[in-house]
Amino acid sequence: MATDVKELMAKVGKIRILTNRLIDDQLSGDYHSTFKGQGVEFDEVRPYIAGDDVRTIDWNVTARMGTPFIKRFSEERELTVLFMVDVSGSQGYGSRNRSKMELSAEVTALLALTAIRNQDKIGLILFSDSIVKYIPPRKGRDSVMRLVREVLAAEDGAEGGTDIPGALRFLNGVQKRRAVVFLVSDFLTRQEGLEKLLRATARRHDMVCVPVGDPAESELPDVGLVELEDPETGELVLVDTSSARVRRAFAERAAEDGESLRRFFVKTGIDTMTLSTDRPYIDEVRALFKRRARKR
Repeated sequence: MATDVKELMAKVGKIRILTNRLIDDQLSGDYHSTFKGQGVEFDEVRPYIAGDDVRTIDWNVTARMGTPFIKRFSEERELTVLFMVDVSGSQGYGSRNRSKMELSAEVTALLALTAIRNQDKIGLILFSDSIVKYIPPRKGRDSVMRLVREVLAAEDGAEGGTDIPGALRFLNGVQKRRAVVFLVSDFLTRQEGLEKLLRATARRHDMVCVPVGDPAESELPDVGLVELEDPETGELVLVDTSSARVRRAFAERAAEDGESLRRFFVKTGIDTMTLSTDRPYIDEVRALFKRRARKR
């Protein structure tokens, strides 16, 4: 157990160093300009200037001072950012140097550290076919590393299927105020009923879906007979990867599934950021921020 804890903390430390290096002034600035606050709040009153909107006149102050004054408002910057991270069995898979779960932890750390730099609150919902853990939103850099620690710790016990609708219903139950929500998952789940619930959630919150994948999920290597296990159901299947027909069929099915997921997100109109264990994710994060900035 002590060794496991030591290994976990080493991973957390590595992610801290890596993500701190990736965060720069430009990334923080893009984040600040991309995600909106909860609304507007009163800032100050100042003397009326010709051309000001007369609807902003503060009549109480005007009557007291004997000359027109107007109310000024500023955008309320503080955000609540919630990370919904899939910790089901399939998330523990990785054919490269990291698993999908480790990639999820890294991008969560990057986004969470960026949010903390902007004085925002961050929270976490871990889910599989049920809610595994909920950490209410709070401020502080310690909150970031706790989130990362919880995601990585969940990898050892990753099992079961993926119930995204159930996780969304939980989110809407505990988070009443509008929040920025990053839904991080491989989305290896049935889509029935998911579109309606995602749309409903996106009306309440600022949703960003983050599909996480691995290249081996779309292409079988030629290594002869292989017994494959579905990490979410435990079902075993014997596959002859030396067969070109089998490899082609596998690749075609994976491509169809990927295209179906892409069309699904286009249909919902929800922002997405697609990640893979074999690619740097910082470019995808910057691209997401730029796309959203153009929409504003």
